[in-house]
Amino acid sequence: MRTPGAARTTRLPLGQSGTVRRVPGPLLAVIVGLATCQVGLYLTTVVLHRAMSHKALTLTRRPMFAARALIWLTTGIKPREWVAVHRKHHAFTDVEGDPHSPAVSGFFMVQLANVVLYKRAANDPETVRRYAKDLAPDRWDLALFDKGWLGLGIGVGIFFLIFWGNWELVVIASAVHVGSYLLASSAINAIGHRFGKRPYAGRATNNQWLAWLVAGEGLHSNHHAAPTSARLAFKAREIDPGWWVIVALRRLGWAQVRHQEVRLKARATAPAAAGR
Repeated sequence: MRTPGAARTTRLPLGQSGTVRRVPGPLLAVIVGLATCQVGLYLTTVVLHRAMSHKALTLTRRPMFAARALIWLTTGIKPREWVAVHRKHHAFTDVEGDPHSPAVSGFFMVQLANVVLYKRAANDPETVRRYAKDLAPDRWDLALFDKGWLGLGIGVGIFFLIFWGNWELVVIASAVHVGSYLLASSAINAIGHRFGKRPYAGRATNNQWLAWLVAGEGLHSNHHAAPTSARLAFKAREIDPGWWVIVALRRLGWAQVRHQEVRLKARATAPAAAGR
């Protein structure tokens, strides 16, 4: 019998050789939720952002399918909608028409309610038609990947199996994952267009501390200066964790990078506007 007030623990089997002992259940749920969030963020930057939106790299067929399935399970995102919204962001960066710019919608709106701004743009058929015309849905999209809530539901079911049917821990892990993913993704646009260093023209900024948290996306000024670069770190002291994943994929023969060198846009070399 458990002593009243004692910390609740979870025991997970590791084959027949031993168990993970004395891990508080809620703490384990938080760790699993944060880890799942990071998986989602790395998939977002490598696949949705660098590969699909900007064609900065190309994945071979099977790894791409696996990535699409994992995106479906961890985020429920429809890739062509994400791509369309992001490309529109580049077409109207920080001016009227940008789907999620703090210069247009306000910092707190983008940081705290970016999902509302995103859905507003993603649900516009004209936006998707115009900016994702190269990503027509295939049979897997029609059968599975366009059903985002189904993917998320299966993802919750996987949590259910991980925690042996303990719904309290499932809810904690799910809430931590969803909340941290949404806040981290929002920070890329909110903080990344408001606070930080501006080595290149425009409002986009570099924040190395943010890059550590969001798979390199905090080097946002670099990205806007060279959108087709698969690597977001341009200088020796800049670190892009997402690039490490791409290097690993290349070594496995699963990815090909478009440009070996950074190609800055012509207007990116102008000095950053003072006071921005």
